[in-house]
Amino acid sequence: MSRLEEQTELDSTAREGIALCRAGDWRRGVDLLRTVASKQQRSGELSGLFYSYLGYGIARFDHRYREGLRLCRHAVKKEFFHPENFLNLARTHLLAGDRRGAIRAIEEGLRIDPENEDLREYHKELGVRRRPVLRFLARDNVLNRILGKLRHTFKTPPPS
Repeated sequence: MSRLEEQTELDSTAREGIALCRAGDWRRGVDLLRTVASKQQRSGELSGLFYSYLGYGIARFDHRYREGLRLCRHAVKKEFFHPENFLNLARTHLLAGDRRGAIRAIEEGLRIDPENEDLREYHKELGVRRRPVLRFLARDNVLNRILGKLRHTFKTPPPS
């Protein structure tokens, strides 16, 4: 098999693995992506989406968070225009216990594509805390906690 045919086969397998992950079949998808990674001789020849999904899969199933984050960051650098790369980076940050990093990644992705439903939904799912009422005091200050609860109690309900 020639080098070109081998690379074409790897690209096809990578696309199939990404499609399986997108469809929710993460185990099979990540297994295919690992196969491609093990056969890939030169890094950088595959899409950013490949590295993004592989990174999240490694973090999710192998609990190798550093490596997963490294791959996801590489994907974002390589293809910053793909919102899915930011979504997988955010998911990986959350797995690693870095909620703030996850929110940062989502917000960066929303700057690239403000209408991306997946990013918006994940952002909503994570929830973003409002600023403390008295910003010059710590969030956990008693006064901020009381005023924050009052603000929450008296906020107007969304229109029906």
